[in-house]
Amino acid sequence: MFDTMTFTKIVGGICGALLIFLMGKWAAESLYHTGGGHGGEEHASGFVIAVEEGDAPVEEAAADFPTMMAAADAEKGEKVWGKCRACHKLDGTDGTGPHLNGVVDRAVGSVGGFGYSGALSAVAEVWTTENLFHFLENPKGFAPGTSMGFAGLPKAEDRVNLIAYLQTTGG
Repeated sequence: MFDTMTFTKIVGGICGALLIFLMGKWAAESLYHTGGGHGGEEHASGFVIAVEEGDAPVEEAAADFPTMMAAADAEKGEKVWGKCRACHKLDGTDGTGPHLNGVVDRAVGSVGGFGYSGALSAVAEVWTTENLFHFLENPKGFAPGTSMGFAGLPKAEDRVNLIAYLQTTGG
């Protein structure tokens, strides 16, 4: 039942499979190798994606803040408010976040009954238009540890328009 010929076939099958595996590994390394070490050649890993000059990210012009606020449009800010509406309200009641009516020039963390994280009062005392401008750009960057999960508004125009709209909501 288990003679020498059967044993030879088993060992031959294992050696053949090992040989195919090693040759496949060698072929794959020579095709897909990106590191240095072979003949002194070094290859960059990854792909280079060529972009036209017009496709490059454009840095926002650094206009001074008072000029931007003077040109702000509260009606456009009302449209931007739609992004805030999921967590904040303007009727004096709190949602997931505190109400924002009258927030401009209000003391930071002053809405009674709302559980603030404490990170905001560590970086500002009053919600001035300039503090709001920087906070709305990147909330976690302005006040590390804040519980606000919003990523921010990257466009300066959207931020000043939203602040102009919030100024019209009163207290």
